[in-house]
Amino acid sequence: MSPENKILETLSENTCFGGVQGVYRHASAVCGCDMTFAVYLPPAAQEGPVPVLWYLSGLTCTHENAMTKAGAQAWAAAAGIALVFPDTSPRGEGIADDDAFDLGQGAGFYVDATEPPWAPNFSMWSYIVEELPELLFAEFPLAEGAQGITGHSMGGHGALTLALRLPDRFRSVSAFAPIANPSASDWGRRQLTAYLGADEAAWSDHDASLLMRDRGWKGPVLIDQGTGDQFYDLLRPGALMEAMAARRQGGSFRFQPGYDHSYFFVASFMRDHVEFHAEALWA
Repeated sequence: MSPENKILETLSENTCFGGVQGVYRHASAVCGCDMTFAVYLPPAAQEGPVPVLWYLSGLTCTHENAMTKAGAQAWAAAAGIALVFPDTSPRGEGIADDDAFDLGQGAGFYVDATEPPWAPNFSMWSYIVEELPELLFAEFPLAEGAQGITGHSMGGHGALTLALRLPDRFRSVSAFAPIANPSASDWGRRQLTAYLGADEAAWSDHDASLLMRDRGWKGPVLIDQGTGDQFYDLLRPGALMEAMAARRQGGSFRFQPGYDHSYFFVASFMRDHVEFHAEALWA
């Protein structure tokens, strides 16, 4: 982006696998603070708009974790698709936070908070669904009609809930070790209570297992879960598997022997996920 652009500030741009990996900052109206995100444009973007794969990150992460650790750019360049790496929460001075790593800054859970002290800034659902897409499709050569979404852990939760609630927006959905059933997990109940209040009826739109059982998904799903994941019980992958079976949902739920929750796991299967999405996005 040009330095005179008033909407978007370019923090860095680097040539990467023949394309451009950029990091940008803008003033977010819905979060009430500056937000940073990253976009990878493959070489094909020089010729015109390309499909886009959203990657939502997990707890404690910024845009940078997946951008530098997932190894996605090589496969995205080969497939001719762009990558978008948003942040996981609002940040900065005056933004509410918590001493725990799984609440507050770095832990937005992709919801619009209604409870104090989170409500003024923690509007990550509206940010990812409304504000950031509007900016991206105005500023970058991205094909709005060809979007896929994936994510890891808390971001896998976000990817699944966004896709299940917005079936006309996304052509493909996948996840790495998602928080699959937050309304029944310690990685979910505390956060959903804090952000949305104690009424559990308000939580159901943010629980992939409940949404899957109720709505299903119009196309195939790809889920990878490591059998050595140190957070396996908190993620509750079995609940999502049962929901997919009850719904007779097409897709692939793969247990990967020995893999833990780290980016070594994500990077090991990133090629599969990028190619899964590319097949749907270029169809």
